[in-house]
Amino acid sequence: MAATTCTRFTDEYQMYEELGKGAFSVVRRCMKISTGQEYAAKIINTKKLSARDHQKLEREARICRLLKHHNIVRLHDSISEEGSHYLVFDLVTGGELFEDIVAREYYSEADASHCIQQILEAVLHCHQMGVVHRDLKPENLLLASKLKGAAVKLADFGLAIEVQGDQQAWFGFAGTPGYLSPEVLRKDPYGKPVDMWACGVILYILLVGYPPFWDEDQHRLYQQIKAGAYDFPSPEWDTVTPEAKDLINKMLTINPAKRVTASDALKHPWICQRSTVASMMHRQETVECLKKFNARRKLKGAILTTMLATRNFSGRTKPLRNPADRTAKSLLNKKADGVKVSPSFSVAVLCLSISLTGPQLVSLVLHHQGFHSSWFPIRRVLMFLIFRLPRFSVSSPVLMLCCRSVLTCSSLNPDCDASCLDPVGPPDSFFFVPCFAARKQEIIKVTEQLIEAINNGDFEAYTKICDPGLTSFEPEAMGNLVEGTDFHRFYFENGSMTKLPVHTILLNPHVHLIGDEAACIAYVRLTQYIDSDGKPRTVQSEETRIWHRRDSKWQNIHFHRSGSPTIPTK
Repeated sequence: MAATTCTRFTDEYQMYEELGKGAFSVVRRCMKISTGQEYAAKIINTKKLSARDHQKLEREARICRLLKHHNIVRLHDSISEEGSHYLVFDLVTGGELFEDIVAREYYSEADASHCIQQILEAVLHCHQMGVVHRDLKPENLLLASKLKGAAVKLADFGLAIEVQGDQQAWFGFAGTPGYLSPEVLRKDPYGKPVDMWACGVILYILLVGYPPFWDEDQHRLYQQIKAGAYDFPSPEWDTVTPEAKDLINKMLTINPAKRVTASDALKHPWICQRSTVASMMHRQETVECLKKFNARRKLKGAILTTMLATRNFSGRTKPLRNPADRTAKSLLNKKADGVKVSPSFSVAVLCLSISLTGPQLVSLVLHHQGFHSSWFPIRRVLMFLIFRLPRFSVSSPVLMLCCRSVLTCSSLNPDCDASCLDPVGPPDSFFFVPCFAARKQEIIKVTEQLIEAINNGDFEAYTKICDPGLTSFEPEAMGNLVEGTDFHRFYFENGSMTKLPVHTILLNPHVHLIGDEAACIAYVRLTQYIDSDGKPRTVQSEETRIWHRRDSKWQNIHFHRSGSPTIPTK
């Protein structure tokens, strides 16, 4: 029952709450009155659509009617009314796949294999039905429900096209920048292989939490993609099996004629022999990186939605004479997928993005992009908003939300202390000191670097992070207080871990800041390694480390460890 009908939608369906929103459409939960079955209705405002947009909408509905697969969001009804078109789909309640992954307590390479298998099965069905999706990306990978093991569902066929067999032709430039294939960027004829390239990008992200191709400048990003310039950097890829890398290489093959097909990818040992080939080790670093990746794409998605919804909103502003105002302008006046925006429009995007995503998400992205370490003059941005743009066309509630988020600690991190807003320098400088939460992250990061040096057997890197007078209580010292690093040199030179892979997880790190130049961190350390017999082992220790900042560098001056030794024994 997916043929387009010309009845009133409300005669057949009861409408409920909003589930999502786009530039020209809204998705709402609905129920079919005759059966009581719940669905998701995509409601398109056709009054704003051009004749070409109408053709695209009809194409989307036609394609969705073709596809009937348990890993694809299914179209059940298509209803056209004056000014609106309703597409009635499966109601999927599990949210995005990538958001679910970061909420899991355990996530391994084998889990990534299971995820990509379901995606490939959906893609295979599309290709068998003569459909190319053209916009495979995390936002279009949903979960059927919130239950554990819920099926992955491929959604959004708005850019999908129909092809005959293995037809290759120029169907136009379409897709999302980081997932575009080399042939699309070269404007060569293309077909089904473009979906397999996107699957390769998705698989790469599933394994390490960041994409294979990345650059703030879109031209450089496209150059990377066309050259196939990606790698498997250490240390995060050291724990990924060769079979997983092999499948990625087959998917990210520049020549589309030699690129693996969905059918052949499903026969790859890393997928069809998952239980014996894919690693079962928990990938905590992947989860942490994926959290940051999710935050960035959510913010960018909100910005692009805002730009589409307000694309007629732009204005001329007077030249910015004040250097701080120019700084604010440069930070805000960014390109989004090649679209040029004016200063006033950029500020509108910032405000509306905060209203769409919440100040904490915006601040998370700013924090991870490095603004926390450069004393970002955010108050100048507020002054720019209020005084430089007197005819700023954004509703008062949104502007108030932006002002409140800018002038409160929650705009940077929900855990930071109010003292982070204490001004430094002249009263009109509007600068603030970095918040406590950012400094806590510094301590966690430098601790991870120290442990990485231990795992790699890199004594030189270890001594650079440690104070020469380092003191410690540790199991190896038999209850004695050890001073200096000479005691540790023996274990670096004779430890087995320098030859065998080691993976360390810091559980529940707690940081206590002691003034501006000292800090204490306590955590549980889990170390996974392969012993000399080739068997996987795990040891646990409880550690406390005292850090002191000297010449702008953090150095470990004391630590206390109980439990297992630092270095796994042979």
